[in-house]
Amino acid sequence: MEYQNPQPSQGLQQRAAPVPVPGPGRTVISETAVAKVAGIAARSVPGVYSLGSVPSRALGAIRDAVGSSDHAAGVRAEVGETQVAVDISLVASYGTPLHSLANAVRAAVYRAVEELVGLQVIEVNVEVTDVYIPPPVKPAVSGPTDVSGTAGREALL
Repeated sequence: MEYQNPQPSQGLQQRAAPVPVPGPGRTVISETAVAKVAGIAARSVPGVYSLGSVPSRALGAIRDAVGSSDHAAGVRAEVGETQVAVDISLVASYGTPLHSLANAVRAAVYRAVEELVGLQVIEVNVEVTDVYIPPPVKPAVSGPTDVSGTAGREALL
């Protein structure tokens, strides 16, 4: 059966109707939804290597390997009717000033949650659980590489 629009067609000249005033009803925004918004905002801050503690990052690596991701990892949100509190644990990149990083994460989370979720953020607690230090860069090997193994035998003769 084909869907038929019960409203009469007004042709090409349609006016934008004003947004109606919402009627009775209730909106519930889950802690998971708020945590995802906060997690995405926190990850967007330069100097944040990852979110979560060591065990949660290990689980996240497994999740990433199978093509899934958890945007709420390392984030906990407590949601009330009009207010929210967010706790974030993160790993900073080495060389990033930690207090400045925490303040930037806090500001990004406040802004994203208030704009996208529409709840008042009463606090954002940031815990820096670790500092990521990149592994040293291995120097490139110069000169030809002998894959046959004959150079070693000739040196013995």
